[in-house]
Amino acid sequence: MDKAKRENFSNKFGFILACVGSAVGMGNIWLFPYRVGQYGGAAFLIPYFIFVVLIGIAGVTGEMAFGRAMESGPLGAFKKATEKRGSKMGELLGLIPTLGSLALAIGYSVVVGWIIKFLAGSVTGTTFETDSVEYFSGICGDFGSLPYHLMGLAVAFTLMIFGISKGIEKANKIIMPLFFILFIVLAVRVAFLDGAFEGYEYLLKPDWTQLANPQTWVYALGQAFFSLSLAGSGTLVYGSYLKTNENVLTCAKSVALFDSIAAMLSALVIIPAVFAFGLNPEAGPTLMFITMPKVFQMMPFGRIFMILFFTAALFAAVTSLINLFESPVEALQNKFKLSRLTSVCIVAVIAVAVGVIIENGDTVSNWMDVVSIYIVPLGALLAAIMFFWVCPKGFAREQVQTGMKKKLGKWFEFLTKYVFVGLTIAVYILGIFYGGIG
Repeated sequence: MDKAKRENFSNKFGFILACVGSAVGMGNIWLFPYRVGQYGGAAFLIPYFIFVVLIGIAGVTGEMAFGRAMESGPLGAFKKATEKRGSKMGELLGLIPTLGSLALAIGYSVVVGWIIKFLAGSVTGTTFETDSVEYFSGICGDFGSLPYHLMGLAVAFTLMIFGISKGIEKANKIIMPLFFILFIVLAVRVAFLDGAFEGYEYLLKPDWTQLANPQTWVYALGQAFFSLSLAGSGTLVYGSYLKTNENVLTCAKSVALFDSIAAMLSALVIIPAVFAFGLNPEAGPTLMFITMPKVFQMMPFGRIFMILFFTAALFAAVTSLINLFESPVEALQNKFKLSRLTSVCIVAVIAVAVGVIIENGDTVSNWMDVVSIYIVPLGALLAAIMFFWVCPKGFAREQVQTGMKKKLGKWFEFLTKYVFVGLTIAVYILGIFYGGIG
């Protein structure tokens, strides 16, 4: 895939929505509300937003600019970076985020299948009329959601075949606004439930003592890091399709802002609704698939709102899934000069073959844990080191500066080379120590 044939996003708005789509996922919908309530309510938001700003400015900007500068995903970008130092190790190291992205996508596609099955059950009434524990247990069994799992993959790969501007960009321009609209509608409905105020209090009343708890800062860091989709793959590969006249710093700020809005909207839907019906807000991963269906079963016109909820969740999941698969697809195109259709088909075959093997709920959970703890933060760390340390002095500044009217301040090198790389190392070490902090 040479330079002349490489696709681009048609405009900055389309690029931002695609990146927001990649960032907004299940972590926003079920993990963020739980973390906020668990670690001090509004007090948790202080370290969270501090890290969003630091990571958004340094990490997201860096991955976007790195991909654009090298006009390649991680495989080609890492290779070009190390070649500037006379080494050929980059391409081998680039396999880590590329394969990590593929592995995460394969596991994630199983979860997408669960969402589709819940949505289908909401439409037919099966989910609404069946105990959610029983319904979810049936899905998590061997091949319990296989047809829906394959359906999710088919949707993602079909959109990807159309390419960047005609497929991924157009899909996100429709899907992401609808996601926000649906969650706003749900948030308004939940606000009128009796008992919802207790949920807002749980969510927003600050427990300042939690700021003295190191775990609050650790989980705020992990939540910000993973929520912004930093893995040395997805944001980097989307950046490689960005035109040189666009301001990556402005794009990164927009992504961080809309991702945070999505997380807050999810929290304002889920936590007050859970409190309104006396259920457990600390249910963790089961919050979405067991607790929320129970909420809708007890809510007036609950079936309608259950359909809206799982439709919004599906939108978030599909856009994230597309982003994860784009990294290996781009690698095949770039490395072997294959057509986009051929590359998508190869990745699809791998995704189906491996996905069927890990279809069991416990297996996919362990699979996702291993990838998210050991591979994803390592990929982000390697990308940061490549761009801010391995590339020649001044290269990162020059590439981020491209498309900007104002010059970057002296803060840039300190924030990127030391603060962000240091935080990424911390995410990696703490993730192993705590067994996952995202």
